[in-house]
Amino acid sequence: MEKKYPIRINKYLAEEKHSTRRGADELISKGSVFINGRVAKLGEMVNEGDKVEVRFRAGLKKKLIYLAYNKPRGVVTHSADSGDEDIKDKVPVKGVFPVGRLDKDSSGLIILTNDGRVTKRLLSPEFYHEKEYVVTTKERLRSSFKEKMEAGVEIGDELTRPCKVEILGENPPSHKVSEGQGKFKIILTEGKNRQIRRMCAALFQEVATLKRVRVMNIEIGDLKENQWRNIEGEELSTFLGSLELL
Repeated sequence: MEKKYPIRINKYLAEEKHSTRRGADELISKGSVFINGRVAKLGEMVNEGDKVEVRFRAGLKKKLIYLAYNKPRGVVTHSADSGDEDIKDKVPVKGVFPVGRLDKDSSGLIILTNDGRVTKRLLSPEFYHEKEYVVTTKERLRSSFKEKMEAGVEIGDELTRPCKVEILGENPPSHKVSEGQGKFKIILTEGKNRQIRRMCAALFQEVATLKRVRVMNIEIGDLKENQWRNIEGEELSTFLGSLELL
């Protein structure tokens, strides 16, 4: 994207993938940002042709951490209330935070990091990144369910983006609902609040279980509930490269 000058320094740094705007303000406040060789000020404008540098003192550059965690049902990822199981207590790695949300009643993959750049790149509506879920419903799936989900569903005042749905297992006949549940896999490229549950409700289905199994190229694999692992090597390079952060 071509920049429009003059541009505010924190926006410039965010577009150059140094950090988020808030992170850029922190760098500026610490005196780590220079414009044409002099220390930059908060709110300062960058003109075309200016030389902008981010300088870290030797040994003080933050080590970036990326984790994949298999969240069980009942664990809260944001704004935990008193008595809730907080993800911060389940993954006691200093400085990391969950990217996005996975509601309390859902389980599966959530990425944690201390790299503020990832949040916007992964969650902003302007980007299309795949997230994959396995869902069971309390009743059998209607014959039109796949077609209607894939075309987009009206939830509130919004129409969801087209998605991919695969029906899993054998969908029991209507007179044997108690003997089984509907089950499907869904791949979304957006993340509206409680989106899958609301999509199902709009099509007269109630979600029984919902598990996220993949975010872009990061897969939950055989990671057990309440366990986490480092994202590194080729897996990390592919992830960051897809987010244009390399």
